[in-house]
Amino acid sequence: MSSTAGSLQAVGRARWTRLIPVAIIVYIISFMDRTNIGFALDGLHHDLGIDKAQQGLAAGVFFIGYLTLQIPGGHLAEHWSAKKFVGIMILIWGCLAILMGFVQSFTELLVVRFFLGVAEAGIWPAILVLISHWFPAAERARAYGYWIMNIAIASIITAPLSGWILTFGDWRWLFVIEGAFPFVIAAPLWWLLVADRPSEASWCTQEERDYIEEGLAHDRALAPQEHRGLRDVVTSDVVWRLTAVYFLIQIGFYGLNTWLPHVVGVITGGAIWQVGLVTAIPYIVAIFGLWFNARAADRSGRYSRQVFVSMLIGAVTLVISVWLGTSTPILAIALISIAVGGALAYDGPFWASASRAMPVALAGAAMGFINAIGNLGGFVGPYVGGALQDASGSFFTTSIFLAVCLLAAGLVMLSLRRRGDRPVSEVAAGGASAEDAGQAPRH
Repeated sequence: MSSTAGSLQAVGRARWTRLIPVAIIVYIISFMDRTNIGFALDGLHHDLGIDKAQQGLAAGVFFIGYLTLQIPGGHLAEHWSAKKFVGIMILIWGCLAILMGFVQSFTELLVVRFFLGVAEAGIWPAILVLISHWFPAAERARAYGYWIMNIAIASIITAPLSGWILTFGDWRWLFVIEGAFPFVIAAPLWWLLVADRPSEASWCTQEERDYIEEGLAHDRALAPQEHRGLRDVVTSDVVWRLTAVYFLIQIGFYGLNTWLPHVVGVITGGAIWQVGLVTAIPYIVAIFGLWFNARAADRSGRYSRQVFVSMLIGAVTLVISVWLGTSTPILAIALISIAVGGALAYDGPFWASASRAMPVALAGAAMGFINAIGNLGGFVGPYVGGALQDASGSFFTTSIFLAVCLLAAGLVMLSLRRRGDRPVSEVAAGGASAEDAGQAPRH
């Protein structure tokens, strides 16, 4: 948004202090219920007799189900209601998360994990759309980045909490206890505190509402106008390149996330509760990576560059950390923490770039498509990672595979500089953001 010197006018910050925290909490619980299986793998091996490839398949089949409601979820959020859609799906995923604790066979485990993926499928694109209704483009990388801190925060919470639950219960109790959180925390907060748009939120001041709506109107005027229908989403080379980037990143991230408790256990040789505490450290680092990278991206407008840098750091430090292994455990944990930070820090700049690449009317469906196809990487990473460990007997080969995927994602992202980055003239004209100083640039 353009500005002139001395024309700053204070606006409210409710979109930052109310909407983003609720979205973070909801997705923390969602992410917890999909990834706590990493702490249940040893118990599943013992009770259900499944090897590492089958463990990886059980973790990854979630993302096959995750394909189903991505595009419909984004489309419904844009044209119906993100609040209602997400609110309904919270209740369904909670039921399935609890049901995970009652499976009696490998087949039942796969079926429930698949439908858990279906239930959570549309939530991510729906919240992305919701954020796009509340934050102008100049703030969006930070808005996405702050919200996506939920992944790191969820992992910080999930690791020690899961380790603690397993000190007095088994993997069944793990799924049942953590599966209750959607009902007692996520659903009440979401239904009571979220609004689809500023015009529907009584807690949003008129001044803040005007700032948001004027900023979004300005963004719409600059948005690409050449596409006319939903078919353009699946025929756009820009969308396919973004999808390829996201697919490769999800291979790297979910492959690392699923096997991280195992790797930390090998490096430290600690008890399960100690592994839980140490496993939280990489995600603390990731929070700082997300914040720094999103802030840098909004300041420069160079979203593609920021994605590439985070992928490069993640890839290099992952391989070195696993190579060092038990020989220097403190350094290995430090480096794998940086690797996790790099593997997550792409998120804010990536989705800010994606939101610029398509017209506003198609953004929800486009982001749903990217998330749907891209998240198949969440199936490939854990499954191939487990198969490589069965074949090689160690995690080192797996780490090389995951690192190559991360680096390839960064290189593909560089090809999107022209379409996804903010022009230098727009960045220069943007002035200070309302989030940075509690002020909004005005004429």
